[in-house]
Amino acid sequence: MKKLADIGLIGLAVMGENLVLNMESKGFTVAVYNRTVEKVDNFINGRGAGKNFIGAHSIEELVASLEKPRKVMMLVKAGKPVDDFIELLIPHLEPGDIIIDGGNSHFPDSIRRTQYVESKGLLFIGTGVSGGEEGALKGPSMMPGGSPAAWPAVKEIFQAVAAKVEDGSPCCEWVGEDGAGHFVKMVHNGIEYGDMQIINEAYHVMKDLLCMSADEMHEVFKKWNTEELDSYLIEITRDILGYKDEDGEPLVEKILDTAGQKGTGKWTGVSALDLGIPLTLIGESVFARCLSAQKDLRVQASKVISGPKPSFTGEKAQLIEDLKMALYGAKIISYAQGYNLMMEAAKEYKWNLNYGGIALMWRGGCIIRSAFLGDIKKAFDKNPELPNLLLDPFFKEKVEATQAGWRRVCAAALTNGIPVPALTSALCYFDGFRSERLPANLLQAQRDYFGAHTYERIDKPRGQFFHTNWTGRGGDTASTTYEV
Repeated sequence: MKKLADIGLIGLAVMGENLVLNMESKGFTVAVYNRTVEKVDNFINGRGAGKNFIGAHSIEELVASLEKPRKVMMLVKAGKPVDDFIELLIPHLEPGDIIIDGGNSHFPDSIRRTQYVESKGLLFIGTGVSGGEEGALKGPSMMPGGSPAAWPAVKEIFQAVAAKVEDGSPCCEWVGEDGAGHFVKMVHNGIEYGDMQIINEAYHVMKDLLCMSADEMHEVFKKWNTEELDSYLIEITRDILGYKDEDGEPLVEKILDTAGQKGTGKWTGVSALDLGIPLTLIGESVFARCLSAQKDLRVQASKVISGPKPSFTGEKAQLIEDLKMALYGAKIISYAQGYNLMMEAAKEYKWNLNYGGIALMWRGGCIIRSAFLGDIKKAFDKNPELPNLLLDPFFKEKVEATQAGWRRVCAAALTNGIPVPALTSALCYFDGFRSERLPANLLQAQRDYFGAHTYERIDKPRGQFFHTNWTGRGGDTASTTYEV
């Protein structure tokens, strides 16, 4: 074993343990520390026995065991614990040493921490790590951002442990300055919320409108995973629907229908509102989880409020094919909206994001990994200045081809009282995006009527604002015009 470790890690929970085992398996020596020091001894004598690990019982021991420039990665709970460990580390580090936050931190915290750590003469990386327990052990997707000068020192380690795509390219590349890494991870998680919700809506239609059994749905998802929808989430949905409880019945039907969330989807929606980006599908996915959590209220409502009873008389095979098209179309919209958000954030925070590179990082290791992402990378490789994914010829053709089936699914679901908020909001975005004229002219007239907020005219140059005294009783004074 080397006398000094290549990297140190704080936090031996599930993700931390698996990530350091991954690092060690790639030839790196890793120093490990945990606030509850018994975990260190348990790990060194357990899963880490006989391997290239150095156990540390204090921050001082951890730092002293590292090669220079020292690299200390934290995989601890987001929020105050990250700041606390940064304060504990700083006195023991030297200029050029690197603090890495690999947790699910909110990107504004990473912006703040980068500035703070750099003010102490040190370097900071905030990296998204996606793929869960299995990804951490076998190869996650990693999205690092922060101090650009830190990247060369950690690149070899990060890219060695990251997942690889078919040609061997690692699902890890430098994302951008300060909070860019955690922002991209946040958008990844938002897209994950959207993908999961549209899959759940397809399941709902199959189960309640088509009256399909779990085994029948299992076969559909198995087929879909060999076609356009080939992805990790379709794959695990296939497996879940085929899994039987001890009594031989589908386990999925015994699980309480209240969804949990850790906040990253909400963060994505709030960021979209702050930046003025229509992230409708992901927003509806967050709200769908919130509605599911109101279980007792829904049970109460179900006893007193009635609606249509699902009854399907059409061709079952056709609606299943339509569902595939609806999922594919909505998935394109979700990524178009997510990329739109990243583009606006890059302008706002002055990040230089590589959009094709981000698609590559998501091609393997992470929860939203799918064959679909290769097409996104091609789109941005072909046109790095692509303003919206829907304007790429490939995606324009694909989304147009899905719309007939997609519309039939939404119509059938709504007619039969089955909620499909994400599928319908995505379709409405598609129709709004392709509309040369929307009814916001009336909205502007309303705003000017009640608040003198002014409006622009189609027969005058952009940037000229007008106010009308709609009632004859108002004055000519207009409110200040501003953009959200």
